[in-house]
Amino acid sequence: MGLMVVLPSAGLAASSDVELKIGIVQRFGDKPTDQMTLQALPDDRLTVRFQTGKQLQTLVTNTLKLDVQMQPLPEPEVRERVVLSTHRSFESAEDNADRWRAQGIEVEIAQPNHWQVWAKRSVYNTPFLRRLLLQSLQTKGFQTAYLDSQVIDKLPRASWMANGYRYARDVLEVTAGKGMLRVTESKEGTNRLYAGKFRLQPNTYQTYTLVNYVPLEVYLRGVVPHEIGVAAPTSAIAAQAVLARTYALRNLRRFAVDDYELCADTQCQVYWGLSGVVEKTDQAIAATQGQVLTYQNELVDAVYSSTTGGVTAPFNDVWNGWERPYLRAVVDSVNNVWDLARKPLADEKNFRAFIKQRKGFNEEGWDMFRWQVKSSLPELTQDLKSYLKKNKSPLANFKTIQQMWVAERSPAGRVQKLNIKTDRGIVELQKDNILIALYAPNSTLFYLDGLYGAGKVLQGYAFVGGGLGHGVGLSQTGSYRLGQLGWSYDRILSFYYPGTQLQPISPNLTFWRDRATTPPITPHS
Repeated sequence: MGLMVVLPSAGLAASSDVELKIGIVQRFGDKPTDQMTLQALPDDRLTVRFQTGKQLQTLVTNTLKLDVQMQPLPEPEVRERVVLSTHRSFESAEDNADRWRAQGIEVEIAQPNHWQVWAKRSVYNTPFLRRLLLQSLQTKGFQTAYLDSQVIDKLPRASWMANGYRYARDVLEVTAGKGMLRVTESKEGTNRLYAGKFRLQPNTYQTYTLVNYVPLEVYLRGVVPHEIGVAAPTSAIAAQAVLARTYALRNLRRFAVDDYELCADTQCQVYWGLSGVVEKTDQAIAATQGQVLTYQNELVDAVYSSTTGGVTAPFNDVWNGWERPYLRAVVDSVNNVWDLARKPLADEKNFRAFIKQRKGFNEEGWDMFRWQVKSSLPELTQDLKSYLKKNKSPLANFKTIQQMWVAERSPAGRVQKLNIKTDRGIVELQKDNILIALYAPNSTLFYLDGLYGAGKVLQGYAFVGGGLGHGVGLSQTGSYRLGQLGWSYDRILSFYYPGTQLQPISPNLTFWRDRATTPPITPHS
């Protein structure tokens, strides 16, 4: 039996709301120049709580100015972790983590930059155990695992000014009398208004995270206008609100390694607090309050993307893991423009004909519906070298790319395997890792055309395709069209997520259940 997450019944009173923990600033202190200001609204004050020894201290101020002081260590320290694999998405990382667990290796999921699966540090907690694990994996033929080792001689220490005094504490909690404050971040150049409570806390990467504790329905006010856009038809906005609510509750486990739940960027959902809220999106959130999308009384993986390119991608076309029956290939059109059963897109001829077709789709007329991006051999070489070096690949020192080709394509058209022949051997890129390794393609829905110079010498490749992002689930641009046609939000959701049901949040729903049925990882997984 896998792990199951349900909503505590204590949080389900009609007037209540689920409180989320959102990392709104995730890597504070990764640069010594990082600064951040927390400021109360006019005629309001901030209450700051922090620990001094065993005593809880409280101060009241208008403005809190945070920075970091680089603190030298008495002696340099070696910080190590065994990185088992690197992924573009949490979904693939989670599936890979399950496979390592099935192999008998305890793991944790982290996000230092891209998503990674680490050997659990509390288990593999000595240099000997880490090297023993790595040697065992290499003996068995695993090539993705490596030892990430750094010598640290100084660490950032959180420091802050309030009422003319400087304090140095690793953890502080901040509330505002009116329940709102402004966060100004120097690194990003942002100044945004947020509601809720706030906590600065250390994270796994020797830096800090500012966590916003915010009610779910208030959180949605900071997500929906930035994800779908305020120009969208009302029913498309309502569909987005349901998906954003479902997605949030479904993904509370993402940042367990850092003791919060969700991030505020495209690796989760774009969340800008109360900056940019508008009445139109607020009304859609209120009209769908408490509604989530379910499949067999479990929240769905409510993934969505900007543009599908004319056909949605099944879950397993992009990520690994157990099948989601409601995330299947749907031709993104209200017209009978393409029959996938008769003309499957795994056939290269069919696929090229599909990409050349531009009329009759819901996304027709959008810039990213169809595209062509050219990339020279030097550009491709630089991209691939960077990717392989970050992953400590033995092929990272290749010198030339000799050929590229699509080795496998799904019936819905997504590239499953892209092979790159180099002077050192063939590099195989799978599914969404293609988009980590190469800058040119906007999605995995593409074909390749060689670019040749004088004497038919290969100079690069043109990526010709459609869509932006992973393409799984709802197309935001496609939902515009459906909304303009008068479709209701529940009909839009049924179109992109066949077989699902709208339900109110209740104790009868499972938020997330780990199937734990994945087979052990193999050297070729």
